[in-house]
Amino acid sequence: MGKSVPQDLGQLDIRKSVVGLAMGAGAIYLLYKAIKTGIKCQPPLCSTSPICIARLAIERERHGRDSGELRRLLNSLECKQDEYTKSMILHSITRCVYLLEAEASACTTDDIMLVGSMLDDKDNSVKIQALNALKAFSGIRKFRLKIQEHSIKVLELISTIWDSELHIASLRLLNNLPLPDFAHPQLRRVMPALMEILQSNYILAQVQAIRLLSSLAQKNDLLYDILNCQVHSNFLNLFQATQPGSLLFEVLLFAERLSEGRNTPHYRAVKWHYNEKSLHEALFGDESRLADRLLALVIHPEEEVQIQACKVIVSLQCPQDMQVRPSFCQASHSYFNGE
Repeated sequence: MGKSVPQDLGQLDIRKSVVGLAMGAGAIYLLYKAIKTGIKCQPPLCSTSPICIARLAIERERHGRDSGELRRLLNSLECKQDEYTKSMILHSITRCVYLLEAEASACTTDDIMLVGSMLDDKDNSVKIQALNALKAFSGIRKFRLKIQEHSIKVLELISTIWDSELHIASLRLLNNLPLPDFAHPQLRRVMPALMEILQSNYILAQVQAIRLLSSLAQKNDLLYDILNCQVHSNFLNLFQATQPGSLLFEVLLFAERLSEGRNTPHYRAVKWHYNEKSLHEALFGDESRLADRLLALVIHPEEEVQIQACKVIVSLQCPQDMQVRPSFCQASHSYFNGE
């Protein structure tokens, strides 16, 4: 009897272990079944959701199939939708245009007109998403002329609605297009708004505004309108070294193009008169402190800013008819750095 007790206890421990293992295995199996059932019971992806459509389209594109989802999104945009849904559909269209090149190229000018018609929507978020979609389509060459037809409307939005996100979307679109000559009268009317955006404190909008102004500064018939545009008394604060490098570079490039433009024989052939608060007087007038700002920028931490500051200095000092070689600026750059 004394020897049977330990044996019984040993057998009991073994049984407990076996039962424990069995229970553990059973628990794992039940967990597996629960997970598997849960996966099977998940509701299917909503095929009408713009986000789901975009995801499905991208997945099908990876497998080399034409998903037709961009066409479905465009068709849904034609239906009566609330503002939020229209905004989401346009956002998904933008994603699809960037990611589904073949399907985007298969679209028509009627599709561009449909997206463009959303610029007349009363809701700013819809306008912004429509602008983003048009910018996406503008990467396809055959649509550029049709998108250009909306440039007047886009300029009108910039000048009549003070919304930074709308300004950014509008300016990004315009900067991605060659602006037609028929838009020049409207551009003249928008100059004050562009200057206000440039002097705002929203870096993304400022950069886009200055890029557009730099491009327009190369148009002979718009140069005077830019130079005579009224600016704030602290305009030269844009040339302070504390400004972000990306903005400083664009502002300096703008100044260089203005300086070169005003020194061309074509422009100098006319005696122009400028408002005392004009951009011309702020940059090139007798009381301007631009030279001091430029000298401070040739020791800026960012080399791109240093070199561009040197280019502005050269453009101010050299007549336009002299062929100034880039090496001249590089030499000036080295001099200011004590090299």
